[in-house]
Amino acid sequence: MAALGKLIGFIPITDADRATVFYRDVLGLDFVTDDGFALVFRSSPSPGDPGNMVRLARLPSVTPAPFTILGWETASIEDDVKALTAKGVDCSRFDFLEHDDLGIWTAPGGDRIAWFTDPDGNVLSLSQHA
Repeated sequence: MAALGKLIGFIPITDADRATVFYRDVLGLDFVTDDGFALVFRSSPSPGDPGNMVRLARLPSVTPAPFTILGWETASIEDDVKALTAKGVDCSRFDFLEHDDLGIWTAPGGDRIAWFTDPDGNVLSLSQHA
C-alpha cells in the first residue's frame, strides 16, 4: 500500500462561533476557511510546517463519543496542561484512573495523558510518550 499522506481530523460541532473561539483562541489552531460545511483549521507544530488539517463539521446535534476523538502529542504535558487550565480548560478525570494534581494520568509504560472536552463535549487529549 502506498503512503497515504497527511492526516485530516474530523470533529462534529453544533455552534461554529463557539467552536472557533475554542479551537483558534484556546487551542491555538490556525483558522483556514469556512467552506459552509465545516470550519477548517490546521495544527502547525512549527513555523513552516503546514501541519495537519482539522475539519469541524457542522451538525444540528452532536452525541459525543465516550472516548478520545483527537489528540496531540506534546513535549511538555505539564506546561501545556497549565496553559490550557489558564485559558479555562478543565482536565477530565476518570474514577478508574489515578491522576496527578494537574489531571494527568501516567500509564504503566510511562506515557502521560490528559483529557479535556471541547464545547460540544468531544473528548480531546494531550499525550507525552515515554
